[in-house]
Amino acid sequence: MAPRPRTQPRKKASQERAKATVDAILDATARILVKEGYDRASTNRVALAAGVSVGSLYQYFPSKEALVAALVERHLDETRAVVFEAFPRLHDASIEVAAREMVRTMVAMHAVNPRLHKVLVEQVPRVGRLERIDALQREAIDLTRAYLSRHAVDLRVGDLDLASFIVVTTVEALTHFAVLSRPDLLTDAFVDHVTDVVVRYLRP
Repeated sequence: MAPRPRTQPRKKASQERAKATVDAILDATARILVKEGYDRASTNRVALAAGVSVGSLYQYFPSKEALVAALVERHLDETRAVVFEAFPRLHDASIEVAAREMVRTMVAMHAVNPRLHKVLVEQVPRVGRLERIDALQREAIDLTRAYLSRHAVDLRVGDLDLASFIVVTTVEALTHFAVLSRPDLLTDAFVDHVTDVVVRYLRP
């Protein structure tokens, strides 16, 4: 049985010049993955596209899998920033306003480089980043649970743990599929309909 390739970076870039090199490598990885797919990507092709030597690339990334893993981490950080910047502003908003903002935010999250998002979703099992995705979803559920507890008197649901799970996974599933497979549906009408689903579930 062949050993699993390393997916952890060899070292972290600390100086600005090194960070710029790593960013260029990851940007090149993203371009190649989107254009040609995972199987045709290689460290040699990434180095050439990034304008660095293969030796420089290997200073930071020991394998193609490590490149993809780092790209997954960066993409998750970018999408997380979109989602979790919005939650603190919704503490005192009405259910209707909060639901609409949540839907809009989820659409914005999945719209962060959607072509890359599609490729990375397909490749995550290969590089072992499912735990990070699960952790982000749990965090979103926890934040939703905190909001619902502040507005419990206005809700028709009693089990807030279950309600939080249903709201987050429903909005996530609908926006995820639409962004990846039916981007033509992502209009204001889409936001209206998904918001209506959430509000009708939560309101008396």
